Amino acid sequence: MTRPAPEEITYKSMRFLITHNTTKATLNKFTEELKKYGVNTVVRVCEATYDPTLVEKEDIHVFDWPSDGGAPPSNQIVDDWLNLVKIKFHEEPGCCIAVHCVAGLGRAPVLVALALIEGRMKYGDAVQFIRQKWCGAFSSKQLLHLERCRPNVQLCFRLQRSQEQLLHAIKLGCLMRPPGCAARGRT
Repeated sequence: MTRPAPEEITYKSMRFLITHNTTKATLNKFTEELKKYGVNTVVRVCEATYDPTLVEKEDIHVFDWPSDGGAPPSNQIVDDWLNLVKIKFHEEPGCCIAVHCVAGLGRAPVLVALALIEGRMKYGDAVQFIRQKWCGAFSSKQLLHLERCRPNVQLCFRLQRSQEQLLHAIKLGCLMRPPGCAARGRT
């Protein structure tokens, strides 16, 4: 069976690689593809068909978050996914996260769409953006789920950035400290 090549989805500072599942027989080729795209994290959202330790020997961390095909992911998987995305792209700008399910048509694109929506892309734009590169993505149940999603982490991104900018400005002396408030480490 011929399977489609992996597709990279890039939006703002986020890079994702959507792909299908691999097997023990095709694992070396799969790992080479991951390395070609600079992937250091894989999220597997289907049942295991290969030993993750063989991928991890190549310094690629594998997260196992299996879910039912054709259905939306659980709240726990969504929370774990969005936290991973937030941490990885903050700590390693330019990195690439690979996501795969069995065929790469449902569960993997849903997670990528959720990240795009969190990044302030509109639902319809996220679906169209992914479908331009990955034809046939999403089941009707998954589309209904995505349509109802509202960004909830983006405020955290903005707040964290604002706090960092504020602290940086204080360190540079650009902002006045309130009376009686000394800088940390100074008296």
